[in-house]
Amino acid sequence: MTNITASLVKELRDKTGAGMMDCKNALNENNGDIESSIDWLRTKGLAKAAKKSGRTASEGLIVITSSNDYTSILEVNSETDFVARNETFQEVARNIGNSSLLSDDIDSLNTLKISEKDISVKDYITEMIASIGENINLRRMRRLNTSDENISSYIHGQVSDGLGKIGVLVSLKSELDKDTLDNIGKKIAMHIAATNPISISIDDIPPDILEREKNILIEEAKDSGKPEEIIEKMIGGRLNKYYQESVLLEQTFVIDGESKVSEILNSLDSPIEITNFVRFELGEGIEKSNEEDFASEVDSMITGN
Repeated sequence: MTNITASLVKELRDKTGAGMMDCKNALNENNGDIESSIDWLRTKGLAKAAKKSGRTASEGLIVITSSNDYTSILEVNSETDFVARNETFQEVARNIGNSSLLSDDIDSLNTLKISEKDISVKDYITEMIASIGENINLRRMRRLNTSDENISSYIHGQVSDGLGKIGVLVSLKSELDKDTLDNIGKKIAMHIAATNPISISIDDIPPDILEREKNILIEEAKDSGKPEEIIEKMIGGRLNKYYQESVLLEQTFVIDGESKVSEILNSLDSPIEITNFVRFELGEGIEKSNEEDFASEVDSMITGN
């Protein structure tokens, strides 16, 4: 009997994208021959995942999952919105979401096992790519500690409980009771979903982003041809407007359309501090190549896959 080594399994897995146990079984069935094992996996529908895993996945779902200790948010991508609305894909997203409560990042999440399936998240995704017929990508995740602070969440464009197009987590600290914090936290999360702030306060703006914005404003002001003293006032005014548009505490609260967020937080019996927030928007920053999609479509027509 051929000795199936770990390196042989890895080689087959790299070539096909199939799960570890599937690769091991294929090699056992084919006396360790790589090419025959690839064919064996293809006949089982397990090697298709490798081809599909190269395609752009910009649709999918934002998933929010909570426990007594943690609340997590992650983005699970598919190629089409049609698949994202499929109950099977939604189950995949929920299963991965449950596992994310035990992990701090994507790398460690991929190694965790899916509950009741005795398979890692990474291998589970590979199997579901073959089953569903589209590329599935676990793109990003964050986890906040629920036991330390009050975590509120909001899903915009919800297609099912905890699944939608935009997800927000916001962490609040206050002496107020939990019900009051949950109520204001939900409204703050809705506000963040709508306005997409870059930071909590002016002091929290990433230095490189602030420097770039200042340089743009300076150049715009200089192009106006105004005197130096006027230019300085113009820059100050435009920078304040930038803060009002981009910084959470400086923004006008979308719920009442009048007060600053900071004013709302300080108007209650006990002040509320926003200590953290996370906002994930589906497909944010993903560039979809029309040429890639067209080539993939032609390839599928030719091969029948």
